[in-house]
Amino acid sequence: MPDVPAETQAAGPAPASVRAQILSTEHWSLLATRSLAWSESFSRASWFVTVVSAAMVALALVAQSTEFGVGFRIFALLVIPLLVVIGVATVIRLVQLNGEDVELVIGMNRLRRGYLDIAPELEEYFVTGHREDVAGIMRTYGTRRTRIPATQYLSSIALLVSVIVAVLVGALAGLIGDALGTELAVSVVIGVVVGVAALAAVVLLVVRHVRQTWGRRT
Repeated sequence: MPDVPAETQAAGPAPASVRAQILSTEHWSLLATRSLAWSESFSRASWFVTVVSAAMVALALVAQSTEFGVGFRIFALLVIPLLVVIGVATVIRLVQLNGEDVELVIGMNRLRRGYLDIAPELEEYFVTGHREDVAGIMRTYGTRRTRIPATQYLSSIALLVSVIVAVLVGALAGLIGDALGTELAVSVVIGVVVGVAALAAVVLLVVRHVRQTWGRRT
């Protein structure tokens, strides 16, 4: 282990002003990273919705020109699986970004604790949290809850994208059933059942990841 210079050993802890400046620099770094993460979330969701919208327009044009014939089925069976793959990848990344955001909030709360260690008399002026438990994290998110609210799942961008993915999976299943010669009613039932199952599977993925992220803080 390298020797530490004597002057460094004798220097002692940094002055409060220096510590506050270091904490502030790290705080702004985490804030900028959170901003980038949110920007990526919105960009990925918007890009996916744009791709789906463009694909639906293309399917409508092909359906009009082929009168929902074999050409339309072939085109749909090529396009929709691609949309499903893109959608699943989007959901996975959105879930990861949600977990990263929670970790960044925890880091910012830890830094606020550092501010309060320097100046504990300022605690009454802090609106956001300074603890690393669920209550502290939720306070930073703007609520006084001490548990993970249901809206954390229901209002997430990942879940909204999951609904679109489930609809695409159901439509694909219905098209496959129709291509195999099943009756229209049977194809519709197949599409609905598969779509609901796909939505349940993706929602389970989102909920599991959220619980793993937050469970470490309960």
